[in-house]
Amino acid sequence: MFHNPHADRKFKQRRRRLVEQLRDKGIRDERVLEAINMVPRHKLVDTALADKAYQDTALPIGQEQTISQPYTVARQTELLEVRAGDKVLEIGTGSGYQAAVLCEMGVNVYSVERHKPLYERAREMLSSLGYKVMLKLGDGSMGWTAYAPYNAIVVTAGAPVVPEDLKKQLAIGGRLVVPVGDTSRQVMVRVRRTGEDDYEEERLDAFKFVPLIGKEGWNQ
Repeated sequence: MFHNPHADRKFKQRRRRLVEQLRDKGIRDERVLEAINMVPRHKLVDTALADKAYQDTALPIGQEQTISQPYTVARQTELLEVRAGDKVLEIGTGSGYQAAVLCEMGVNVYSVERHKPLYERAREMLSSLGYKVMLKLGDGSMGWTAYAPYNAIVVTAGAPVVPEDLKKQLAIGGRLVVPVGDTSRQVMVRVRRTGEDDYEEERLDAFKFVPLIGKEGWNQ
């Protein structure tokens, strides 16, 4: 494929501007900002939308799904409090953007997607960009028990309640970040597993996500 260094420079500058915007909006974790600065978001959207890739906005990716707004990805990632080497489960691979950001932070990412075309495209794109992510096609609301427990779990779709199955797949001390509410508006919830049967829950900022569909989410 013909390589255009000018395009790379253009996107690098736009990424840096996006990072400054996120800092202005209150993202404090420099590791998260650095990860956002490294991920080529323009490669994870339709080529027709590449010029909009570094606007702080959600974009359509097909199957009535979106690539999340960078601020949302940064905020959720910040709330996960991950460290290099952590094992992190993502529910809703979508474009692969959130998974790529987590990979840049040195964590081992496991991700579940229910839409086959998105799963296949994300698998291809993440691999082509050099991101090693364990991907699964299936109902994310149930988690991925084969690799549990996880240090952190992030849900990139709005759930009616905090999914019990996901709480049980956290390691002791692990964090689950999930938007909870109705289909039009959710509040970001962070659940911390403090013991075998003990959890602490914080309710944070309001967001709008596509609905989490599945056994522990909304019905189709």
